[in-house]
Amino acid sequence: MIPLTTWSDGMPANTLHRPIAPTAIPIAVMGDSNSHSYQDSISFPPGSADRGGALRPNTFQWTEVLARLRGKELDSGPWVRWGRPGVVARGRELLGLNGARAPKKEDYLYNFANSGATCNNLMESRMRQAPRLVELMDQEPERWKRGVVVIRMGLNNWSGLLDLQAHDPKAPGVRAVIDYCAGEIQRTIALIHATHPTTRVLVVGIANETDDPEQFDRYQSASATVNLRIALDDFNAALRQLTVGDPRLAYFDDLAWFERLWGSRTADGKPIYKTVAIGPTLRVTNTAGDDPHNALVGDHHAGLVWNALWAQSLVARLREAFGLPLTPISDDEIRRFVEPLVSNPPKAPGS
Repeated sequence: MIPLTTWSDGMPANTLHRPIAPTAIPIAVMGDSNSHSYQDSISFPPGSADRGGALRPNTFQWTEVLARLRGKELDSGPWVRWGRPGVVARGRELLGLNGARAPKKEDYLYNFANSGATCNNLMESRMRQAPRLVELMDQEPERWKRGVVVIRMGLNNWSGLLDLQAHDPKAPGVRAVIDYCAGEIQRTIALIHATHPTTRVLVVGIANETDDPEQFDRYQSASATVNLRIALDDFNAALRQLTVGDPRLAYFDDLAWFERLWGSRTADGKPIYKTVAIGPTLRVTNTAGDDPHNALVGDHHAGLVWNALWAQSLVARLREAFGLPLTPISDDEIRRFVEPLVSNPPKAPGS
């Protein structure tokens, strides 16, 4: 066993203090699988069915889209294989040493999101995304004076309570999750601003889990539909409230974003989703499958088009909320980015 004191985090030399354009805006991410890069070959080994399966080389998560379309304006850091196992990172911290990102993954330097993460993983547990990200930020304080941190967390706490929400949206168990997640995100914001008072923070709400095709045959009643919406609105209202009255903070309404594009169920819970058009030929439905004509990939995470459109809206929100000098991503740019990936799928090994 490698001693904790000498266990390397694998960060390549000269990773920090890189020269970047003076107008480039550092962007960091905390969250769950919604923000964990799909091209991470440590977490998603080649040949596995995750995140697009055989089509994964052409299936990008929203941070990966941003790096390709606005990488000169929004700096996510270099792509690195970096980090330590969670128990090792925590053990080192208990010894007064740095923990680094945990667990180890292949991702952009400033992306601390991990698949399966919950609100507990922001400040506590073996992941401790916020303290470890801030520790990294502390090494380059000048860079982060103009930076942005995106917090997109809470869905994994929320999605396991759908039955309870459908029955009683004001149940103590539902309220407890709302209060807990809002409290942990508030603690995270305070930790960031303790040493980086000018860094902007964008808090992302959660969408309706019953819009996942996996849930289509459930909650098909008027009462369940109303109750689920009450509960979800309460959760998102608590996150939105965290950002009120502080120009350094803003909220991204993920629910409204999805409904604007794909719509929602009827008042009695029947799926009636719209189709999203990309250019003259590509049509994307709210279905699951690794083919990019589906909004979701086969493992029910956001697909290529979903993530490209989400990145487009994120840039718009950062411009609107913080006045950042970012070039909008046009619909035609989305088309030109997506179409070659759809028309030229990866070849099977040996073909």
